[in-house]
Amino acid sequence: MLFTPVNRTYLSETEIQRLNVWHSRLAHQILKQIKNMLNDNKIQYIDDTQNFVCEKCVVDKQHGETYPIKLEEEQYINIVYVPSHLYHMLFELFKNSMRAVMEYHGSVGQYPPISVTVAKGKEDICLKMSDKGGGIPRSTTDHLFKYMYSTAPQPSKSDAHTVPLAGYGYGLPISRLYARYFHGDLVLLSCEGYGTDAVIYMKA
Repeated sequence: MLFTPVNRTYLSETEIQRLNVWHSRLAHQILKQIKNMLNDNKIQYIDDTQNFVCEKCVVDKQHGETYPIKLEEEQYINIVYVPSHLYHMLFELFKNSMRAVMEYHGSVGQYPPISVTVAKGKEDICLKMSDKGGGIPRSTTDHLFKYMYSTAPQPSKSDAHTVPLAGYGYGLPISRLYARYFHGDLVLLSCEGYGTDAVIYMKA
């Protein structure tokens, strides 16, 4: 499944981009950037991603506050990872969870928080994101990681310079591709009528 034609294309582009970045910068500058972003404060990185999604989704403008999330961390975790890959995966999961919760609960005064749990085991570091957005039917779950499949409406063609956040069907497939690139994974477990758990596995 990892080596489908579309996946090969994105893997090639990812590898070329990684090599270009490595050869265009000094090694110590890259290590310093990774250390500052991931080793300094991982929870802040997750929080910043969530806040950026809120701004793009106009959640805070509608309700005057940031979308509520609940962070749970068992211990301080140190990990080296490609920042852009981690950001893409977090952005996609936050975006999907927020949209599901808001559509499922409608216009209410306060939405149930999204729970984010980070845990480290012997083999993997797991980042689990849980929402109460009504879940996904089992008949739909198998299609979520197919390219060009989306549960969001197809973006309308316009001359506006804004980029649609959903509807193209590339977010989740690329997110899982990024996770598997370093021998991790991205899985979804959904309970229709309640909510969805999304788990990112990263090698410890």
